[in-house]
Amino acid sequence: MASHTAVATKAAAHSHPGYGELRHHFESHEQQKDSATIGMWVFLLTELMFFGGLFLAYFIYRQWYPEAFASASNKTDLWLGAFNTTVLICSSLTMALAVHAASKGKRILLVGFLVATLLLGGAFLGVKAYEYHDKWVHHEIPGDHFECEGCHDEVHTPLFFALYFGMTGLHASHMIIGFGVLLVLIWQAWSGKFTEKWYTPIEMFGLYWHFVDIVWIFLFPLLYLIDRTGRSLL
Repeated sequence: MASHTAVATKAAAHSHPGYGELRHHFESHEQQKDSATIGMWVFLLTELMFFGGLFLAYFIYRQWYPEAFASASNKTDLWLGAFNTTVLICSSLTMALAVHAASKGKRILLVGFLVATLLLGGAFLGVKAYEYHDKWVHHEIPGDHFECEGCHDEVHTPLFFALYFGMTGLHASHMIIGFGVLLVLIWQAWSGKFTEKWYTPIEMFGLYWHFVDIVWIFLFPLLYLIDRTGRSLL
């Protein structure tokens, strides 16, 4: 009798309206959500270590070749970098509003804020593509045809641009991945998959998107602002 009751309880948990599907290896929806949250934070920690290697390389090489990095950093477009920073901050706001709308079960608002986040992310990538094209036109991509007009140390200046493309390129790849996930979430939200009781994918993606935005908050001053005042990094 007890076993039949347990089976019935388990079946009811799987079919509980509004909470999404309960996977067989979880005992409750709360446990399932906690597991997803912990998993996302662990994933973001590995991403932090991934970016951390590039940040460490930047700090080391900049201390070794300060003049090369100083002159090269002035070749970046400050206003485009500032614009992209503003765009990403706004996208973090719209993503936070999307999570809030999901928690209230407001489907139309959820879709609207997700679309706004998508458009802002697209604007960021568009500006970044323009910057990359500008670097290509002016031969500021490390390689056999590298040139840097006005740079004081052309031997070590390519190190800055190598890190510039490596760091911003890795960041942009995360934006592109987020772009694809956003498209899926928008379709699911429009289809009514999320409710005020279950919107875990929206929350988890919100954590991912905020992480990507925070990474850029660090990249912007390192690549665009430092040395425009002639001051040392440390």
